[in-house]
Amino acid sequence: MTRVGLSTSSVYPESSAHAFAYAATLGYDAVEVMVGIDALSQQTSAVKQLSDHHDIPVSAVHAPCLLFTQRVWGTEPWGKLERSAEMAAEVGAEVVVVHPPFRWQREYAAGFVDGIAALEESTGIAFAVENMYPWRASQRRGMEMYLPGWDPSAEPYANTTIDLSHAAIARSDVIAMADRLGPRLRHVHLTDGTGSAKDEHLVPGRGTTGAAEFLRHLATTGFAGEIVVEINTRKAGTREAREADLRASLEFAREHFFATSP
Repeated sequence: MTRVGLSTSSVYPESSAHAFAYAATLGYDAVEVMVGIDALSQQTSAVKQLSDHHDIPVSAVHAPCLLFTQRVWGTEPWGKLERSAEMAAEVGAEVVVVHPPFRWQREYAAGFVDGIAALEESTGIAFAVENMYPWRASQRRGMEMYLPGWDPSAEPYANTTIDLSHAAIARSDVIAMADRLGPRLRHVHLTDGTGSAKDEHLVPGRGTTGAAEFLRHLATTGFAGEIVVEINTRKAGTREAREADLRASLEFAREHFFATSP
């Protein structure tokens, strides 16, 4: 059964420990651990203790493949993915979320599609490759910064992730992307964006991606993967304001997915 989880990145600059506490208090079903946001997120034992303490499972591990986590767990990209799979297995998660390589990671990119398939075969963990976007300095011009590409539906990945904020930057139709992916869509980062050049990660429903329609579409087509709220609450002036955004996101998911789901 589909669960609604909370990404630890959603509470930054608070820690992963705070994320587990928010998730338990607000009634989230699970937590996705973004490795690299804080020191706790890099320690499998700490993640497992947080999961056990709050009695809330870990649904996914997000590998440290962002620009600002390039040195977390070393600099060798395949080693990072192997370590992410080890953490996932030890904490009971079935999914590792991974971004496609940057263009300057040419050797890594050249073997990425086959390498992901081999990792899934050897570890039994689903590596859900996430949609990214062209980098745009303005509304008109963009640069392709990912190899083999930012759209996972163009490659034969067995498992994929749709992030609605990334789709907003790329001006992608998320329902059409979901249809192209079909059963290969394993994971969703529920958020929103307005189509600006910034990766906004808004509370779902506060942007223009059609998040409500997307969730209803997933429900009617039998999506059975994980839905994870991944929003930016850095501008929340108080703990109460951050909690309100996290609660609103959870309620949005339940209203538009579970109210529609057969």
